[in-house]
Formats: sequence, C-alpha cells, structure tokens
Amino acid sequence: MKKSIIFAVALAMSFSTLKAQSTVKPIGKSNITLTSDKMTPEALWAMGRIAGAQASPDGKHIVYQVGYYSVKENKGHQVICVMDSDGKNIKQLTTSSKSESDPVWINGGKKIAFLSDGQIFTMNIDGSDRKKLTNDKTGIDGFKFSPDEKKVILIKQIPFHESIQKNPDDLPMATGRVVTDLNYRHWDEYVESIPHPYLAEVTPNGITEGTDILEGEPYECPMKPFGGVEQLAWSNDSKSIAYTCRKKSGVEYATSTDSDIYLYNIETKETKNLCKSAGYVEPKSDPTKTKKYQAVNSKENLKNDPGYDTNPKFSPDGKYVAWQSMPRDGYESDRNRLCVYNLATGEKTYVAEKFDSNVDDFCWMPNSKDITFIGVWHGCVNMYRTNLAGNVEQLTNDWADFVSVSLANDGNKLLAVRQSMSAPNDIFVITPAKNASKTKVEQITKENKQILDQLSLGKIQQRWVKTTDGKEMLVWIVLPSDFDPNKKYPTLLFCEGGPQSPVSQFWSYRWNMQIMAANGYVVVAPNRRGLPGFGTEWNEEISGDWTGQCMKDYLSAIDDAAENLPFVDKDRLGAVGASFGGFSVYYLAGHHDKRFKCFIAHDGAFNLESMYTDTEEAWFSNWEYDDAYWNKDLTDNAKKTYENSPHRFVDKWDTPILCIHGEKDYRINANQGFGAFNAAKMHGIPAELLIFPDENHWVLKPQNGVLWQRTFFNWLDKWLKK
Repeated sequence: MKKSIIFAVALAMSFSTLKAQSTVKPIGKSNITLTSDKMTPEALWAMGRIAGAQASPDGKHIVYQVGYYSVKENKGHQVICVMDSDGKNIKQLTTSSKSESDPVWINGGKKIAFLSDGQIFTMNIDGSDRKKLTNDKTGIDGFKFSPDEKKVILIKQIPFHESIQKNPDDLPMATGRVVTDLNYRHWDEYVESIPHPYLAEVTPNGITEGTDILEGEPYECPMKPFGGVEQLAWSNDSKSIAYTCRKKSGVEYATSTDSDIYLYNIETKETKNLCKSAGYVEPKSDPTKTKKYQAVNSKENLKNDPGYDTNPKFSPDGKYVAWQSMPRDGYESDRNRLCVYNLATGEKTYVAEKFDSNVDDFCWMPNSKDITFIGVWHGCVNMYRTNLAGNVEQLTNDWADFVSVSLANDGNKLLAVRQSMSAPNDIFVITPAKNASKTKVEQITKENKQILDQLSLGKIQQRWVKTTDGKEMLVWIVLPSDFDPNKKYPTLLFCEGGPQSPVSQFWSYRWNMQIMAANGYVVVAPNRRGLPGFGTEWNEEISGDWTGQCMKDYLSAIDDAAENLPFVDKDRLGAVGASFGGFSVYYLAGHHDKRFKCFIAHDGAFNLESMYTDTEEAWFSNWEYDDAYWNKDLTDNAKKTYENSPHRFVDKWDTPILCIHGEKDYRINANQGFGAFNAAKMHGIPAELLIFPDENHWVLKPQNGVLWQRTFFNWLDKWLKK
C-alpha cells in the first residue's frame, strides 16, 4: 500500500508555453517564460527530474540522470549529464530520441556505461565514441560491473508460469489467463515474467549473454515491483555476488515479506544464505492470520531475520557486508535497521539501533569502520553516521529530505540528492563536521532554477499540536503563496498514505504542497499516529487500529488550525488524501461532525472485507487487520477493523466527495473507488469519479497528471471558494 497536485485558476498556462519542449526531439530541458508567478501543473511537468548521481573514481566529475516530460506529446525522456565536482561545466551527453539511463563510471573513470533501448553502451566523458557492448535478444533491465570489470551482472526478464499458465501455442491471440496460484498480479501487471541476474563476461568483442545464477529457481531477483540493481553487490575481489531474493512462490510469496541476502561464489557456484542459520526450517504459518503472533516471529526465530532484508553493500576492505533489515515477517513497514555481517565469523550486528527510525539509504566510508546513512526524524530526512560499535551522530539538520547518499570519492565528502516541500531534487556535496550545525551542505545543481525563479512559493511552518492522549504531534503548515495574515483562507487537511509513510519534506509532482499554496489554500499536514520519525511506539500505533488514535490525530490537527490560526477559515475546510490517506477520507466522511465542506479520496480502501482479498500483497492485509474476515476466532483488533470499515458508514455521509482511482491499481483495486462513488450517488451525496483505465496506484502520464490536477482543484474550488 506504500509505496501525489494541481491547477491554478489564476493562471491557465496553455500548452503553447511548452512549445519549445514539446516540438524538439528528444524531449529535453527548455527555457520557459511563465505568465504568472503561481505554480501550475504545466510548470511542474516542465521541470527536469534528477535521479541518481555518481562521482568518478578520482572525484573530479559527477555523472547523473535527468528526466524531461512533454504534456503535448504525453511522454517522458531520460538523458545523461556530466559536470565537474563543483557543479561547473554541466553537459548533456545523450541526445538520442530514445531514453538513455543508469550511467556508471568504468575504465577508471575514463568511460561511462549506460542503458539505451535495453542494451549496454559506453561513451567517453564528453559523450564521444559511443559503443554498443551488448546485443542481447532478451533485453537488459539493469547491470552492474565487477570491480575488475571482467564480468558484469545483467538483469533480464525470464518467462514465469508458476501462477499463470502459458497459453497454447496455437492460440497466439488469446487474451485469457488461466490462474493457478497467488501472486498472479503485482502492482500494475500480470506476472508472466520475472527478473533474474545473469553473470556475463566482458570480452574485447563486447559482453556475452551470460548465465542465469538463479537458473531453475522460480524466484525474482531483483524483487518486484520496485527492486533494481541496488539489490545486488559485487565483492571487492570480484569473486562473489551478494543478492536479495524472496525465495517463495504462490500463497507463501503473497503472505510473506521474508527476503534474504545470499552470497553466490562465482567460481564454485555455491550459494549461502547470510540471514538464516544452517539447516533453517521455516515454521508453518496460517496464511489467513497475521504473522505477528505466529511462530515465524517468535523471539527465538527472529535470530534468523524472517523480515525484509535488502540492498547489500560490501565494505571497502571486503570484511563485511551491510544491508537494510526489517526484523519481522509479514510487516512491510517494520523499522528498517542497518545490519552488518562479518564475513569471517558470520556474526550479525545492528549498528543504527540508537536511531529509532528507518535507515533509508547508506554508504560505507573509506575506513570500513563508519557508515553514513539517511533516515527520517521529526518530519525531515537527514544524514547520520554510525560505526561498527553502533555510536550514532547526526551530520545534517535541515528542513529537507535527503533521498540518496554516496561517496564523493575524496575520502570524506558525500554526494547526495536532496529535496524539500519548496524544491525538487538537486545534487549536493556534503562536508560533514562533528557538529551538524557546522556541516557544509553545498548545492551543485540548480536544474529548475529558471522556472523556480519565476514562482512565488508559499512558506512552510512547523507546529506542534497536543493530541487527545496528551502527546505532541508535528504538523506542517503550508501558507498560500500570496499569503496575507489579515485574510482567511480555505484550508485542506492532508491525509498521508502508507499507512506508515512520513509526512516529511517531500517534493511531489502530484501531491505538491506548493501548487496547493498557489491555488490559495492553507495546508495542514500532520505526522499523525503510525508514521516513522517519532520512535517505534508512535510508528506502530496504527496496525490493527486504523480508525482509532490516528483519526483522532487528524481531527486534533485540523481543529487546532481552525481554532488557533486566525488565517484559517473554519467554515471552508476540506480533507484530501491518497492510499491510506484515501481510506482516511472515506472514514472521515462518516465521522467528521460537519467539520469539512468537501472530500477528495485517491486510490483509497473503502470496503475492508473486499480489500482483504483484493490486494495482491496479502501480507499487508494480514498484518494490518489481524485476520481474514471469515475466521470465526477474530481478534478484537480484527473485529474493530471490519466493523469500522468506511463502507459501513455511508448512511452518515453528508458532504460532497470526489473519488479518484486507477484501473491498473492492483494494490488497492479500482472496485474500491467504484464502490465509494456509487454509494455516494445512491445516497444522494454530490460526487464525481475520476477514473484512469491506464494508470496504477500513481498517475504517471503527463496529460493524465494535468487532468488529475485540474479536476482536483475544480472540485475544491467549487465547494470551498463559494
């Protein structure tokens, strides 16, 4: 469920504004002159989107990837850029009409390898001398060269018919699928192929097609739906590969989050599970009940890391492998710890335990004793450092989100991608100091400066609100871009998804706080119960209690704003949210005591009994609800969950509602949105349904994104700006 907006009425920026971008092939960066200082959907879609960044081995250059989009052409395009380590001399290296991506340094930093049209190419640092290294019949999704560059891991799709039978060869146009087991759908696709890692040789004539290191195993590596080459790592001597895999299929796969880190010896072809003890036999589990009370999560069995383990990285001296590790099976939002495995002794140590939140990304420091990581605390994702003894220190203290971290290759400096509610991704160089206030945070790209300089952005405030159980809750307040303290503004309660995703300083191209501000709305965004960054206890006060304290926290946040912020118009309040936030809106629609004048729910769960068997990742429903709804021995939490499903309170709905859903959303199926809209109309509530036949849990196509934003604000304006 984990794993957001908007149309400015004052500025109806036409597609012609983007003419320079949309008529040039390939799609690339363009200079845009805005006709107003207000953010619009078109301005958002015109922004370049920086992805990863990697420093050259000598630290003198940085290669990175940028995505550009055209609303007119309704598509995007990925390009590769390079710059000096101080941000000077930026050059776009790729100009093909095809997207080119995933750049990495090879040949000591003299060459850049990258993907184009499913094949690996190389080029010089200035973009010259392009050469094709593969001619793979299958096509390559990702790659990773060994340190000695004699071998390379290729990620390729293989046919998969464990859950969906292969159709007869004499029926090539048949569209039917015979399903025999779970997981036959995942995220937005029917699972008829899975990724496998191939070990290939680098020869003077190019790269071989390689051999499947999981040959004959019906398991995906990297793991769907979002895993990439970060889930595999080469040992320093190029003799071993650490990889991530959940070696389960069918019902076991659908009801378990138990992935492990495996060490594959390329000479002996032997594989060792680094998470489980030798001879480990997994305890049996009931697939219709939460695993939190079952033997697989017993205190004794937790020594075998039955939770989600992923993203291995070898230490520079080759003595250790570190990875992110969730302790419990079935719990996708468990605290992400940082595990260090001693290759000589087999000892596992968790080195970030003094940081009571998630480790979101990490990198080894050159001394092989320190690890820098990023994680959320109090609504911001900052940098921290730990050592093998588990001593944690904070390196940055910004109102921002660092979304990645790696070495800048000069021994101490770090390379990071950073964003905030007021700025999209840019690349930064970090020079840590012993005191976080003295750490140097230097921005070296300004990808969207030409657009941002023309915009008036709303200010962000931090507010701490008392909850009904006497605790303090962090609430972000976003002010309209033309804020006048003497005016009263319509105000939105932002309901977060996840359900355990932080309301941090994130930048989104849908759920964008600044475009809400540009449309004249105050935004109240609470870090309600069930979000990371406030300790484990706070984070876990939601599973089995979706309609309890977290809903009280929402109301505490909006009530505090209505009562204590003089610029909030308490007679013009709306509530909006997606995923769990959409569920929250559906629930609040029947429990808001006439606080709100309108609602918007995107991809929200409406009927939890239906949701239990609709969603493709069954472990989620099991952990969150405790039980299948048909079990006769339901726990109290399960009873409360099903009894408080939003669909049971439609009789209390009295407020206009907009329902939005994607028909390719297999996490929360579209029948949830259909059901909510139909119920509202049949109950006589003003309602609209925005349905996307070709979108998943997110809205990814440019014109759909603009339609989403315009519909969103048309609805709000209709009911909150009368």
